[in-house]
This record gives sequence, C-alpha cells and structure tokens, in this order.
Amino acid sequence: MPMKPLTVWAANTQSEVQQSEPVALLESAKLNLAVFLTSDSLWLLHTWKDGSCVGFRTAYSPSGKLELIERSEDDGVFHFVMECSALKHTVLVSFPESNGQAFRYRVQMEPKIPVLFPYSPRDILSFDKSGKVRENGEIHTQQTGTRSGILFFNDGKSGSVFYFQNLTALNDYCQATETSAGGVVGGQWPEIGFSLPSASKPLEVGKTFTLSDAFVRLDPEVIKETSEISIKYLEHLADTYLVIPRPERHYHNWLETVERGLDDLYYHKGCWTFGGGNNYLNAYVADYKSPPEVMVQLAVLLPMIEYIQWKGEKSHRLIDDLKAGLPAFYKEGLKTIVRWLPSLEQNLDHSEEQKKPDVMDAWYLHHPMMNLARLADHGDEVARKLLLDSIDYVIKVAHQFDYQWPVFYQMATLQVLKAETAEGEGGEKDVPGTYADLMLRVWKLTGEHRYFQEAIKAAEKLKGLGFKIFYQANNTAYGAGAMLRLFKETKDETYLKLSYDCLAGVFNNVQLWECDYGHAKNFPTFFSVFPLKDAPYTAAYEEEEVYAALHDYLKESEGIDILPAVRLLITEFIRHMVGRVCYYFPPLLPGEMLVEKSDTGVIDPKLWIALEDLHDGWEACGKVGQEVYGAGICFGVIPRQYFKVPGGSFTLFCDYPVREIKIGKSFVRVQLSGDERLSCRLIILPEASADKSYTYTATRTGGKKNIEPVKQEAELTEFSVAGGQAVQIKWR
Repeated sequence: MPMKPLTVWAANTQSEVQQSEPVALLESAKLNLAVFLTSDSLWLLHTWKDGSCVGFRTAYSPSGKLELIERSEDDGVFHFVMECSALKHTVLVSFPESNGQAFRYRVQMEPKIPVLFPYSPRDILSFDKSGKVRENGEIHTQQTGTRSGILFFNDGKSGSVFYFQNLTALNDYCQATETSAGGVVGGQWPEIGFSLPSASKPLEVGKTFTLSDAFVRLDPEVIKETSEISIKYLEHLADTYLVIPRPERHYHNWLETVERGLDDLYYHKGCWTFGGGNNYLNAYVADYKSPPEVMVQLAVLLPMIEYIQWKGEKSHRLIDDLKAGLPAFYKEGLKTIVRWLPSLEQNLDHSEEQKKPDVMDAWYLHHPMMNLARLADHGDEVARKLLLDSIDYVIKVAHQFDYQWPVFYQMATLQVLKAETAEGEGGEKDVPGTYADLMLRVWKLTGEHRYFQEAIKAAEKLKGLGFKIFYQANNTAYGAGAMLRLFKETKDETYLKLSYDCLAGVFNNVQLWECDYGHAKNFPTFFSVFPLKDAPYTAAYEEEEVYAALHDYLKESEGIDILPAVRLLITEFIRHMVGRVCYYFPPLLPGEMLVEKSDTGVIDPKLWIALEDLHDGWEACGKVGQEVYGAGICFGVIPRQYFKVPGGSFTLFCDYPVREIKIGKSFVRVQLSGDERLSCRLIILPEASADKSYTYTATRTGGKKNIEPVKQEAELTEFSVAGGQAVQIKWR
C-alpha cells in the first residue's frame, strides 16, 4: 500500500524530530512529555508503552525560523518563550490534575509587525517506533461547525487521545481578524487537530493574542467497542469540563418573563390561525402560508399544562383552545393523526419536501403521539382516544421499514420519498429511540405487553451506532430516556449502555465555549445545544426539549448507579441552560443583530416569543423565524427549577435539578443533584406580601455551620451550594 502523502509541514517535522534531541522533559505523577524545537515549531511528544509517540504542535512560525530565548517554571506551569522575525511566542504547559494523564498547553503570541495568518498547519501528528508519521488511526468524533473543539481518536494500536480546544480563548483573535472558530478542530489522518482560522485582516502590533488553549487526555487503552467509546467520551468530557475555564451565569427572573410571554402568545394575532372551526397556533409569528401543525399545538400545550398546574390553577383559555383543536388532526382514511390540519392542507405550497399533503417526516409522527400519551397519562380522555386510534398505524409504519425509518415517506402508500439524510448516511437513526419511548408510554397506559415488545425490537436498531444515532437533539435525548426505562424493566445493561450512546450523541452536539465576537457579544453560548447534527445554529425549541428530557432522565435514574460523568454533565447543562436561553427572546437583544427579513413569517423585536435560531457571532440571528412553538421554554423551566414554600411565603429557585424536596412548617429541605466539585445557586424569592422581618438561614444537612449568603437583598437571598448536597433552609 503506498504511503499517504504528507504536507511539507508534516514532512519537515518528521525529519527534524528524528534528528534532534528534546530541549526539555516535563513530568507529572503519571505523564512525561518531551519538548522538541524544530525550525518552525515547538512540539510536545508523549511516548506510548510500545515506543510510538503522539505529538502536539504549540508555537508555530510561518517564517521557518524559531528561536527559544527563555524557559522557566512557576508554580507547576512551564514557560517557553520563542521569537522569530515577526512574532514573539509564549507557550505555557501545565498538568491540571495531580494524578492524571492530562496536560494543557496555551500558546500566546505578540506581533512585532502587523501580520496576517492565511494558513496554519494542524497541531497533532502521530509517529511510529521508527519516528515516521503513523499512517493508521481512527477518529471517533471531531468538531462540526461551531460545536465544541473536540477531537477523540485512537492512535493506532498504542492508545487513545481526547483533545479539547478551549475556543473561548480565541475570541480576541476572531474579533480582530473577523474570523469564526467554527470547524477549526478536525482534519484528515495523519494531520489532525487544531488549525488557526485563516485571516485576511492583520493582528495589531503590541497586543497579545491567545492562538491555542488545548486540554489533552491520554489513555493507554485502545477503544473499539461502540458503547465503550461513548462511555469513555462522556468520562473524558466530564473530567475535562472540571478543569476548563467556565463562564458564570446570572440569575434570570423567569417568573416575570413567563407572564410576558404568555400574554404575547395568547393575544398577539400573529401567533394564531383560525381553521375548521378552531383556533390554532402558527409555527412562526405571522406565518399564514402554512396550515397549522399538530406538533406545534402539543409542543406548547404540554409545558403550558405543567406551568398552570405549578401555579395552582385548573386551566387557562389557551389550554382549552389547543385541546379543542386536536381531534381535527385525525384523518379517518389513514386511521391516524397527521402533521398538517386536514381542513387547510390544500394551502400547502409544495415549496419543501414535507409541505405536501400526507407526506411524513419520520420523527414527526412519533413526537405528537408521545405528547398525546403524556396527556392521556394525566387523564385526558380525548388524547387517549386519539393516541389509541392512531397507534396501529404507527406500528404498521415501523414494520414496513423494519424499525429503520427513512427521512420522508408517503403516508397512504408508505412509499419512500427521501431515504437518507445525506448520501451514505441512512435515514433518521434516532427514530427507533423515540418509537421506543412512545411504545413504553402506551404500554404503561394500557398494560398490553405487545407495546413493550415493540420497544425492544426498535432498541435493537440502535446497537452499534454510537455517535451515528444522533440526528435531532430532542429525539436523541428522548431515546436516552427510553433506553434507561428498558434497562430498569429488564436489568439488561445493554439498554443502559444504549442510553449512554444517545447521551454521548447529545453532548457531542453542544457548544462548550463562549463565543464573544461579533453579534455573539450580546448573548451567551456556553453549553448550548444544536438541533441537528449539521445545523449551523442553536434552536430554542430543541434546547427546551433536551432540557426537559434530561431532567426526566435524572428522575428515572434515581436508585440506579449511572455514570457520575452523566450526572455531572446533565446537571451542568441544566444550570447553564436556565441562565442562558432567555436570550432567544428578541426584547433582550439589540435590534441590529436581527435579520431584516426572516425566511418564515416576520420578526417582531418587541414580542416575547423566542427566535428559532442563534448563529455564529458574525451572522445575524432569526433567519429561520420567530418560533411560536418555542414558547415551551418559559413554561418548562418554572415547574422544574422553582418551588413554592407557602409556610415561608417565598419561592425557592435552584439552577440544579432537585432530587427531593420536603417542606415543613418552618423549614424546607432539598436534596440536590450534581457533583460536589461544582456548585449551584439556591435563591429565596419572598412574596410581595411576605413578612419583611423574616430571616433565612441555610445549613448542610448534618452540619452545624450556616452557609453564608453570597447575595442578600430585599427581593432575594442567594446561597452557593455544592452539588449532591442536602441543604436545609429555615426561617423565623
């Protein structure tokens, strides 16, 4: 087999490393790194037990002449200062864990003259025992778009590497050069890793820019089995999360936002369409071209019911309107509910593949059925009838496609209209998970074992897919919950591992960095979720549904020894989400960052209805439209994070999931989820009528010392508490 061709940069490195000696050796308790200086780069090399090694390029000089002028060590951080004709580089290497096989390298650069970076080579090369660039390696996953700067790979048969580029550190560079941090981590074997965004604008003289901030975890195990790849990925990600810089979130008052959103949703005419004798929510503000969709009605209805129940009210006119219109989505000829309102389906303009009568997107049939099952579980007889009248059609479709759904199919004939999401990628591979979720819900409602067996058969199709399960974020998250419930019923660990495969897919499609250039200076991005595996933006509706699904996953996991990494990642996602997603609402954003014209409907910047899409900092937001079915954000957050304490005349907010809460006459005790190495906020929000003389004290259960408030004002008292703790709050 002929050798893979190398770029001149890789070939030069191979030659020079073979012929040179290290300029330094860096050691931690379990890790040794050799530092090599080539003509154009400073390299860190780790040698595996078999004598091969993997190298990481730090400083790079395009001129090909790099001189080491200083090296030192300060409190465990190794400093290397280098110069070339145009640049001064400082490389800082540290070992963030006292007893782990992980290291961090940061590259800082100060231009001596205005310089452009039109190209920089990738920063990872692997070498065999003879010092030649290794030709074989397996990449498990790498960055897509503006997701986390992650690269996870097997280094031949020597070990595996989890690489995380802290893209937050690139903000100054991206702002100065007007470049994006999207797609900068990846490459093709053997030249992989991070490449600085190519720039056509020069960097300012005398200012220091961070060009790289990499966290690397080395594992002597070569990972082959799919579920083990997912587990290792989750564990490496959680361990890395603990040591990367993380932004703090500010408390957002959802109790105010929800009422603004509810008023706008109910009274703004652009949110509604009348058809077939009923009022229906539009998918997007002032989108009158498309008929009402069943998913839209249920996506708002379910969280709205949760919110009204939290308020202690019996119902709301909006709930009554949405429920009244549901039966009209049932099509007698097909014996199932359909996507578009049948009485208005003649208005479909055929502009998109799915905008035709009786064309179904594979996931779309199951999602509203899942919500009907949830409604039925709350005693709604109309929802129960719609569900059970449609369920045999759903099963027929599953059998037709052998539990492997295409993207689009014709509902009457089951003709496949679009088989694959992309060439060679297959159909919507997470749909077996949502189908299993639906079948388990119907099994719970009816007690009929055939539905349980349907869930088992669908789950079989998820085996061996790993990261490839992920198609749509919320559906993959629902699949994780379904697999967890199958594990609880069967005790078969295969299903628990499948739930980890789903979760690895979800967490592989988040943005674990804070974009702070361009328009993104106006909204936070850290730990946001992308709706599809290739979506160029994050989306309000999918974020809220992932949030709700992961809340449910933690609830279902009570009493199960799930991966600590899973608990950590879910709780931290939730904490960041509740302080971040309010920025989908246009009133919190400057008007100049919104598109002048959206693809669907109109954007009303004063309306408390979420935008569908937030983009990379250099792109305007709201291009897709203002998403009426994203209204579930407010309604979903409040019942999960706010807890009324009548005896104390206050509401308790926690930005971590609460595993258990007990309210007494003069105390409230909460058991928090999360990891004790991280913290969350507990906030006491007194009612307007509360006795102003009340004082509040917080202690850890079993502890004697009070937890001091981090903030104490008339309208709130805030405590910072470690995850996993039991905390008691008393008042007098």
